[in-house]
Amino acid sequence: MKKVLVAEDEASIREFVVINLERAGYTVLQAADGAEALRLFAQEGDTLDVAILDIMMPHVSGLEVCKALRAQNSNIGIIMLTARTQEMDKVTGLLTGADDYVTKPFSPSELMARVDVLYRRVAMGRDGQTHPEQVRTCGAFVLDLRGRTLLKHGVPIELTQVEFQMIEYFFENPGAALTRADILHRVWGADYYGEDKIVDVNVRRLRMKVEDDPSAPQHLQTVWGVGYRWLG
Repeated sequence: MKKVLVAEDEASIREFVVINLERAGYTVLQAADGAEALRLFAQEGDTLDVAILDIMMPHVSGLEVCKALRAQNSNIGIIMLTARTQEMDKVTGLLTGADDYVTKPFSPSELMARVDVLYRRVAMGRDGQTHPEQVRTCGAFVLDLRGRTLLKHGVPIELTQVEFQMIEYFFENPGAALTRADILHRVWGADYYGEDKIVDVNVRRLRMKVEDDPSAPQHLQTVWGVGYRWLG
């Protein structure tokens, strides 16, 4: 069963999202505010694949809900709904643990494409995949593709599905300069509608997890004017 949590305080937007999700074959849980979203997650969290969270909600904000969900579940896909003027909130949402954001107003096809991509990623991480090379080692790091885990000096690093796919791509191309477009295409898909800055924010988030000093990265390095590269 494909299950999505939709938390949006504007009833018209929430109903619009729910109708389109149900037409696409998803089972939907609805919350009118952040507090209700947290209650539903406490009850149904183990069965949820994706959460769609409006940033501006009463009682508990979407950012707070996102942080709480991510702290309890590294696998769930999280999409933030933002207004065009909420530029800083978009970045904050991604740093808090969201995988993606959609700017209002949005089309049904855009939202469904984003949800489908996240659902496939979550399902892949939950079910596991067969890889010709199950474990990849790069310096102090060990990436287990079947278990979908990353170790540094034997210590597990908790990654979201987006972060895992980014690391996997870097490990496949050690030392190579990968453009933002390369990373977007690989991780978010060829039909991604959003901006490439989502790559930069996720790199910042990854650096906080894999680097000894994120302000002076030794592994996930910037290639100015191009993108990023991984050095073991």
